[in-house]
Amino acid sequence: MTKKIAFLFPGQGAQSVGMGKDLYDTYGIAKNVYDTADKILGKSITTLCFEGPEEDLKQTVNTQPCIVTTSIAALESFKSELNISPDYTAGHSLGEYCAMYASGVMSLETTLRAIQKRADLMGQTKGGAMSAILNAPEGSVEEAINEASSVGYVDVANYNSPVQVVITGDEAAVAKAGEILLAKGARRVVPLAVSGAFHSKFMENAGKEFEGFVKDLELNNAIVPVITNVDASATSEASEFKKKMPRQIYSSVHWTQTIQKMREEGVEIFIEIGPGKVLAGLNKKIAPEAKVFNVFDKASLESTISALKEELALV
Repeated sequence: MTKKIAFLFPGQGAQSVGMGKDLYDTYGIAKNVYDTADKILGKSITTLCFEGPEEDLKQTVNTQPCIVTTSIAALESFKSELNISPDYTAGHSLGEYCAMYASGVMSLETTLRAIQKRADLMGQTKGGAMSAILNAPEGSVEEAINEASSVGYVDVANYNSPVQVVITGDEAAVAKAGEILLAKGARRVVPLAVSGAFHSKFMENAGKEFEGFVKDLELNNAIVPVITNVDASATSEASEFKKKMPRQIYSSVHWTQTIQKMREEGVEIFIEIGPGKVLAGLNKKIAPEAKVFNVFDKASLESTISALKEELALV
């Protein structure tokens, strides 16, 4: 029996200066992805990724296209060395654009243009705050959000794992919810260094503007279903992606539910493709029994290919 595989792609926060450099130097196909990004976006994605400075790389307008370029370069390098197709794809927030690319929904050029537009709109939206909540007792996040709503708007941005959620909204309300959660027994509350309240109603205008942009994008039906952030459901129709892409900007990221959905569908092997190992870490909390591999540089690509050949009994 063949084992079901999912490709996963990371989101904002996974970036680091130097990411993708050895893929660029080793694989012609990776170099082509980076060179295409430089040309299409009219700025040096290669310099930002390989040399930084970090201050520039962590600006939303740069972070998003840089992570997408690096993830796609890693994907193409991996595919050039091992011919396997996933049964599902998914990406965390901006990673969903890599998932759509991997599933044949968008060409490289369309993916790059779309993520740059998304980054520009999100980067322009200021105000608000976000905090990660670790090990909150069951039901306490909803209670804290209800209580803190008396001082302002607060909501869940990301359901990252059973032991980690991220809250988003007005600065005062996010701080208040954090205090309430600590009092209720949460292990830690970590304020995040972000430029705005992502995945909240602060981003609704950006989402609405993005809707106009998405209307004219050339999208295909997915060859492989994408499990989308907004509802953790398998999506294949181009028309559905056009509806969900703007909504994703201001809706919660249902990551825990996404991985659970893929496990229910029989996925046994998850391959995180792109910088860092954030999603692999979350996976261990959501689906500890599943196998997780990473592809983010030459060494991890080679060790993942060798492990997969053994796992899938490929010759």
